[in-house]
Amino acid sequence: MTTRTLGLIGSGMIGSALAGLAVASGLNVVVSNSRAPETLAELVAGLGDGARAATPEEAARSGDLVVATIPLKNYARLPAEALAGKIVIDTMNYYPERDGRLASLDAGETTSTELVQRHLADSRVVKAFNNIDFRRLATSARPAGAADRSALPIAGDDPAAKEEVARLLDVLGYGAVDIGTLADSWRSEPDTPVYVQPYLAERPEGLSQDETHRWFFETPGVPVSAAQVKELADQAVRRPAGSAANLSRD
Repeated sequence: MTTRTLGLIGSGMIGSALAGLAVASGLNVVVSNSRAPETLAELVAGLGDGARAATPEEAARSGDLVVATIPLKNYARLPAEALAGKIVIDTMNYYPERDGRLASLDAGETTSTELVQRHLADSRVVKAFNNIDFRRLATSARPAGAADRSALPIAGDDPAAKEEVARLLDVLGYGAVDIGTLADSWRSEPDTPVYVQPYLAERPEGLSQDETHRWFFETPGVPVSAAQVKELADQAVRRPAGSAANLSRD
């Protein structure tokens, strides 16, 4: 399958960054949110002719691949019927301050993406784009073969679905590193070595709040190779989910 249209359920910072990368790569984009398509007029205008707004159900049905990029606490609102038969990319992380406590995640009995897969029983879910902040995601994309191209981890239970998602990453400007099944997807979640920090330059000490904000938006990302992603994912030690809740990337 060749991805020509990317559907996005959720249009926050990660969703908007992915929409921008997709349009720049020549894909069509259908964006949606929990309110109404008309609330996305400004985003769509900024994206250009390759983008349109729709309802989540329409975005789900229109996309060759569909990205679920909403707060995890709302995962049960994803339109399971419209997503049946689809490959769904889950960018969501568990942040207890925002999502409330989920006992099965706190106990390490499952992963957040396994919860999403259970809800989307007729879809093939792949975890991706959850370990990089939205600003670096938007600005660190590089063409294949570039010396400073970064890689991102992916996880899923369906090998063919992972291959398709890896092809999308390649189109958008990233390499992909398969870190295992959905049960292994915790290796790229908050409080793991591959989460956010490797893609950030070292922040100077003593910055004011305004200076920190400016530094965050203006400082280029640090390239992270596929070999580094694999090494960092392999180093991960499972801790209580949500213990390092960091809302800076959503």
